[in-house]
Amino acid sequence: MKEINDIVKAYKKAQIDGLKTALATVVKVEGSSYRQAGARMLVTEDGYLTGAISGGCLEGDALRKAVLAIHQKNNKLVTYDTSNPDDVEFGVQLGCNGIVHILFEYINENTSHNPIGLLEKTTDGRDESVIATVFSLENRNKQTGTVGLVKNQNITISDSGHLSESELKSFSSQVLEKKQNMLTGFSSSEILLQYIPPQTTLVVAGAGNDAKPLVDTASILGWKTVIADGRATHALKKRFPLADEVLLGKPEEIINMTAMDENTVFVLMTHNYNYDLALLKLIIHQPVRYIGLLGPKKRLNRMLDDLKNSGILLGEKELNKLFGPVGIDIGAETSEEIAISIVAEIKAVLSGKNGLSLRDKQEKIHTDILSI
Repeated sequence: MKEINDIVKAYKKAQIDGLKTALATVVKVEGSSYRQAGARMLVTEDGYLTGAISGGCLEGDALRKAVLAIHQKNNKLVTYDTSNPDDVEFGVQLGCNGIVHILFEYINENTSHNPIGLLEKTTDGRDESVIATVFSLENRNKQTGTVGLVKNQNITISDSGHLSESELKSFSSQVLEKKQNMLTGFSSSEILLQYIPPQTTLVVAGAGNDAKPLVDTASILGWKTVIADGRATHALKKRFPLADEVLLGKPEEIINMTAMDENTVFVLMTHNYNYDLALLKLIIHQPVRYIGLLGPKKRLNRMLDDLKNSGILLGEKELNKLFGPVGIDIGAETSEEIAISIVAEIKAVLSGKNGLSLRDKQEKIHTDILSI
């Protein structure tokens, strides 16, 4: 979501500056690649890049292809074979041994449902989305591009001649069920159906100094960050300039001001046992997928006992969302190191991973995209 937000912001700035733009999208990968299908990069006619389609080795040539698409006002599909050991520019530098197909789309600012317009709609609200991009490896001279969006049961099609609402709805239902990108054949073309989850919201209960690096680290990932505390001397916006919201209030008041869904995560670190416990009682049965608790294991066990004594019963589902002590074991000591371990743990949970070192992983790093 951060990449999309950055691209939308860069596009709006380019419009103000009177600059034409093109969108580069990785639509298909064969073998290994640094970025997977759905990675995007906006290019302005004066050569400014936002986003990334590789680890850096493809961007130089992609810039030239994007500028050409802008001048010709036409979409183009370019294939980079990074598996060729004789290709010094691409294969040796990247070392990914894959074939990457990248679609370059000229952005017509006079069309409201252009690719950037569709991407911007994915950032509204807290509903998951599916973006459809039609491309052809057979007919490279004619590329349809990003033409469809499904969000909250609403369907937007910018080119009904290549994809109907009923077809997009049918394809997207499987993407939303699996919550991952998919590819499907369509006539003489292919469609990349990209799953885009809502923005992650991190609620940090506690406005102490140790919360600052946690907010800063989460902000790098583009998460929405909320600071919540009951102390007027601590819950101040000037203390947390990167936080999206700073809430002051009792636990009940904080909950009433916070949207609860599966993309909301909590870290309880007020250093006030009663405040943390009161919040935990209110959120444990909410659809949040992660609740981190700062402090030793015995503090968590005490909370579990207090919940039980209060008549709050916890099943396996509720226990699995509790992480205390919070964070991945990386030997963290300072508040900055602890922040990294917490954010890494949250990211792993939201991605369905276990935080294993990639060195020890037996399978491929990236999950293969599914075909419908």
